[in-house]
Amino acid sequence: MWQEILDKFRRYPAQEKVIRLILQRGFQINEQARVVSGGIEIPHAQIAKELDVDRRVVDTTAQAIREDEGLWRIFRNVHSMTFLGDVAPILGLGVIEITPVDAAKTGLLGDVASAVARHGLSIRQAISDDPYFVESPKLTLITEGRIPGDLVRLLMEIEGVKRVTVY
Repeated sequence: MWQEILDKFRRYPAQEKVIRLILQRGFQINEQARVVSGGIEIPHAQIAKELDVDRRVVDTTAQAIREDEGLWRIFRNVHSMTFLGDVAPILGLGVIEITPVDAAKTGLLGDVASAVARHGLSIRQAISDDPYFVESPKLTLITEGRIPGDLVRLLMEIEGVKRVTVY
């Protein structure tokens, strides 16, 4: 599905950058072809500045999404979510970051979650980067407590795990 969306903008690299940012941030496109987060409008000039593109590129991309019924059904319903990764240590939570050998391999999340559960840790959040949007996708788990060293060793033994980083 994501590839189909990106393919619609493949001939327009600047618009593709806008699409990627909108998806990565979980922004929506509203009825007026404006980029929003819930009811908060995100100025197109700000998006353009971050991406180093002309504001009109953002306007054109948002309008193209609004005019395509299939795209608009998706982009009016996308939502962002809170990611606890950066604040977890402050809150006394553990952070495990798994770098996979192959992000498309199935079962990695289940294997990692099972190993964490066997060590008696509750998982508060699990976030997996989408390989279509992130060059080096990772699986990040936020746990109820600190990560013991023997769990790290066990995680490294799971097939498909390239690297384990704990914060």
